[in-house]
Amino acid sequence: MAVLVETRPAETPAIRRADRPYWRRNLPTTLLLYVVLVLGSAAFVYPFLWMIATSLRSLAGVGSAGASIWPDEFLWDNYTRAITSFPFWRYTLNSVLTTVIPIVGTVFSCALAGFAFARLRVRFSGVIFAVVLATMLLPGEVTMVPQFMLFNNLGMIDTLYPLVLPAFFGSPFYIFLFRQFFARMPGELADAAVVDGCGWFRMFLLVYLPLARPAVVAVSILLFMGYWNNFLGPAIYINSDQWKTLPLALAGFQSVNGTDTPLLMATSVLITLPCLAIFFLAQKQITNGITFTGGR
Repeated sequence: MAVLVETRPAETPAIRRADRPYWRRNLPTTLLLYVVLVLGSAAFVYPFLWMIATSLRSLAGVGSAGASIWPDEFLWDNYTRAITSFPFWRYTLNSVLTTVIPIVGTVFSCALAGFAFARLRVRFSGVIFAVVLATMLLPGEVTMVPQFMLFNNLGMIDTLYPLVLPAFFGSPFYIFLFRQFFARMPGELADAAVVDGCGWFRMFLLVYLPLARPAVVAVSILLFMGYWNNFLGPAIYINSDQWKTLPLALAGFQSVNGTDTPLLMATSVLITLPCLAIFFLAQKQITNGITFTGGR
């Protein structure tokens, strides 16, 4: 008597293939992606490695090394000269002032405006928000001359005021980020605050702003990158050595009679270190903050 044996030859391979990791199921595509990522990473990291290597060379070694990223000599004294050859700490203080104060002003003004657009229901608020967003289409160069004339008439040229005061009037991009963040928060928070007797400003200051910590951190870090490396603003408004910032002072290392390239690169490394440290330490907060605002 014959015995029938039930087999399922067609389903088993399909199930096994679906259970395999993505990179094994699409090995050629994965390898191609890795090759593109490695080449792209090398293109971005090479200038930074060359800058570090050059900061450790002698002036004669810069010409003979060419594009090499490995120094034949390690002259750590270049970093000592970078700090002592010019008023490094005074320029650092100016850079800190023109970075921290604008960050505080931008975060507070943009958070306040974003909260108003997200929670206050008034006529034409959508139109006003669209007009605010439309200002992002204006290139910054358009407003340079009017701003310079304004600060010149106010007698603020060659001071830090032109680098600090505009931040307190907000930025359309960060207003958009905060508006998206506050719009995703539950409306019951506002109702509960109203029941407790809060006005709109107290509601923003005591309820919504503390809960907006991910967005505040992300925006602060992004702003730090921009303000710390700002060169154009100080180049327009600062004339004397007293108020120079680090990026503007760095430009003084170049001259028509010759540039001390190792000293220039050592100073550049020192100026870049705060940005690198903050970025790597707060990378997760940047991602979480921008993701929660729906900005990606």
